[in-house]
Amino acid sequence: MLRMFNIRGATLRDQPVDENNLKAALDSAVWIDAHEPSEEERELLNTFLRAELPESDDVEEIEFSARYFQDGAGLHVHSLFLSPAGDGRHSTVTVAFILQDKRLITLRDGDLADFRLLRMRARRGQVQASSPQDLLITMFEQKVENLADVLEDIHRKLEDVSHLVLEDDDAELEDAIDKLAKLEDSNGKIRLSLMDTQRSISFLQRHLREHFELQETAREIKRDVDTLMSHTAFLFDKINFLMDSTQGFINIEQSQIIKTFSIAAVVFLPPTVVASIYGMNFELMPELNWKFGYIWALVIMVMSGIAPYLYFKHKDWL
Repeated sequence: MLRMFNIRGATLRDQPVDENNLKAALDSAVWIDAHEPSEEERELLNTFLRAELPESDDVEEIEFSARYFQDGAGLHVHSLFLSPAGDGRHSTVTVAFILQDKRLITLRDGDLADFRLLRMRARRGQVQASSPQDLLITMFEQKVENLADVLEDIHRKLEDVSHLVLEDDDAELEDAIDKLAKLEDSNGKIRLSLMDTQRSISFLQRHLREHFELQETAREIKRDVDTLMSHTAFLFDKINFLMDSTQGFINIEQSQIIKTFSIAAVVFLPPTVVASIYGMNFELMPELNWKFGYIWALVIMVMSGIAPYLYFKHKDWL
């Protein structure tokens, strides 16, 4: 799907797409957003740009030279964006940016919240941009803001898990471990996106030196990224602490269960010995002629079981 936007009065505006005259629409658009484009749309863009759009495999390359470069089509930046993956997890989606003098082209496969928010703000006239370069920096600025919101959400969820682990006596600790694993994975994806943003902004700063008004915005974005990186490190420490605490409580519970079984085994061992002795079938056993031998054996078995229990109780082992 192709979406097109224009800049009117330093404000980003949605541009209706005329299916009968796509060439003119592409030529006048300042931002062309290609969301999972079809083969026909890719061919149209290739013809329009006079260059080949990157394929999905090329976009996912991790080498610096494959993610940040300049060629005849323009300035290329392949940046990671955060995307919900369901079940409380997140994934990363790589967006390919092609920056030209008069337009910005974005190529992506996933439906990202950052782009939905940008489209909504554009429809309301809330996105201020005077050029494609300004728009690209604005996108990264919004990306960092959204990552900060997700980090705040992770912190709130961690507070809930912290209460579950440290204060709720009836908590299911296995569920807490599952929640912590998901939060750790999401926090890692956010940190990866922030590191990628640092590299992207540094690359843009080197190639947009003539745009002085954008340099200060780029520096502010990098400062925000540094702050968020410190916050992700704090969240990692807290997640690891809660994970260690949860595993410790699980080990304590298991130790209590093993302790109970061990004490039960010791308590029932003496009665078992008594029963084993009087269960032997030797011909000469004096106790066989006792009138109250059966009662006496039962009393000995009960007393030999109570004695270890009282001893453990006296030692505060129970």
